Amino acid sequence: MTVTEAAPGLAGRMSRVKESPSSRVADRVREFQAAGRKVLPLTIGEPDFDTPGPVKEAAIAAIRAGETKYTSANGTPALQAAIRDRLLRKTGQAYGPGEISVGGGAKQLIFLAFLATLDEGDEVIVPAPHWVSYPDMVTVNGGSPVLAAAGAETGYKLTARALRESITDRTKWLVLNTPNNPTGAVYGEAELEALAGVLRAHPRISVLCDEIYDEINFGTRPVPSLVTVAPDLRERIFLANGVSKAYAMTGWRIGYGAGSPELCAAISTLQSQSSSCPSSVSQAAAAAALNGGREFIDETVAVYRERRDLLVSGLDAVAGLRPLTPEGGFYVWTDASALSGARTPEGRVLETDADLAEYFLETAGVVVITGDSYGCPGHFRASFALDSATLAEAVTGIGRAVSLLRQRKS
Repeated sequence: MTVTEAAPGLAGRMSRVKESPSSRVADRVREFQAAGRKVLPLTIGEPDFDTPGPVKEAAIAAIRAGETKYTSANGTPALQAAIRDRLLRKTGQAYGPGEISVGGGAKQLIFLAFLATLDEGDEVIVPAPHWVSYPDMVTVNGGSPVLAAAGAETGYKLTARALRESITDRTKWLVLNTPNNPTGAVYGEAELEALAGVLRAHPRISVLCDEIYDEINFGTRPVPSLVTVAPDLRERIFLANGVSKAYAMTGWRIGYGAGSPELCAAISTLQSQSSSCPSSVSQAAAAAALNGGREFIDETVAVYRERRDLLVSGLDAVAGLRPLTPEGGFYVWTDASALSGARTPEGRVLETDADLAEYFLETAGVVVITGDSYGCPGHFRASFALDSATLAEAVTGIGRAVSLLRQRKS
């Protein structure tokens, strides 16, 4: 390649972005599978159920009706209406068309919200453990993630005190994810009200509420939303949600958000200059999902509950592991700090989360995602979005692997 043909250099921002830990794990799994080794992937971040039949039929009907053209960047009128109806049922708040954003998944909308609002050096408070993408999304858009520790003593939930101590004159956003990925923790109304009390004293701070797992709920009451508990903060709250998790529609790539007209207009502008609009066919399917009944959700949550209990009880029986029973979502967050410094049968010391995860993979074929990926070392996340037989086999393998460590621990 000559000088004139040289590839363009990458922007400096790329040095601030890391590859997704989930992608790295997926690559490692493929390596093992290519070598003919069996792998039990407790890393799945999507439902293993098929998309409901009526939702698929709605997409087919849209194709046959020729609904295959560009739409508004903020979605079709039918999907807008379905979203507003769902939000009214969930939050009690009536959102207008100008207060809704539709995108290629909730993930895209969160990214665009940060892109639209962050200036260089603005700070975003991210409670840890946190979803792996929040800090990198903040960083690539010029902001600075501020990790606020939310440990076992608080149920892995941010407290009002920790929030107050994390705020500076540069704070622009607070990220609040409930039910939480990776812990499955759900914030109750009193906990949300305590956080709202702090936020009222800092009117410049907005709140990004990621509620993508709110329908996968094991409690007796719906997962509360901050905008319901503190409607006076509504103009400062951006709700991010979608159909991926609740309706097993990860590949359809439809997310939605609700917030101030100014922010939603900015997101629409950014989307118009990037992806133009979400898939028209996927939007028809999403509208059908949101307008449908709860049968699919209720049936799948019942299955998730059985799998959750199987995985939690199995891990809890393994010496050195302390799993948290999740209140929502489909992950079990496990404290494995007691295994730090253990030795493998070959005499290798397990010093890091990655060492332990690699040991589980090599010894039992079990794949988990390390706690340090979520800003909380000494833990790992295991998904139960897969069949019970696989979960049982994985638990047995982990138990056997840990028993070998205990025999050689110094």
